[in-house]
Amino acid sequence: MRVDPSSHLIVGVRYVPSPNTDHRPDGCIPSLIVIHNISLPPNEFGGPYIEQLFTNQLDSNAHPYFASIAEQKVSAHALVCRDGSVVQFVPFNCRAWHAGISGYQGNSNCNDFSIGIELEGTDELPYEEVQYAVLATLVDVLRIAYPSLSKQRIVGHSDIAPQRKTDPGPSFEWQRLFNELA
Repeated sequence: MRVDPSSHLIVGVRYVPSPNTDHRPDGCIPSLIVIHNISLPPNEFGGPYIEQLFTNQLDSNAHPYFASIAEQKVSAHALVCRDGSVVQFVPFNCRAWHAGISGYQGNSNCNDFSIGIELEGTDELPYEEVQYAVLATLVDVLRIAYPSLSKQRIVGHSDIAPQRKTDPGPSFEWQRLFNELA
């Protein structure tokens, strides 16, 4: 796995472009990795719904929960599925709309300077072993491609939006991720 420096996409990974992106502010480079979780419908895995949400194609009638989120304009840079496959939605040099109202170390608008990685999962259920391995590899290649990223600047959504968000949740094993990083 590696990031192509001209496209800012992961080589060999399926790319599903999200319209929910724009340019980072001038001079702003990725310096924070934010780990999220998502499952659609809640607590269910597989299916096309995450991709549909991130590409504004989610049918609000496909599940009762979807009526409350179908109109949201959200994305992430990448998704690590339960089986370890990766889907990229936004090139890493662009701003993905993943953090919402957020702040980190005195800086607001974390979307400006962060890379958002979604794990297919929930706060309560354990993540798959392959997800940790793939996430660690992804973080390592991002740290190579963007030297401004460091092990000390990997956080959960709950760390940058503690009043609103709980992901990746208590089931996420932070030490396990850090142990797997190069």
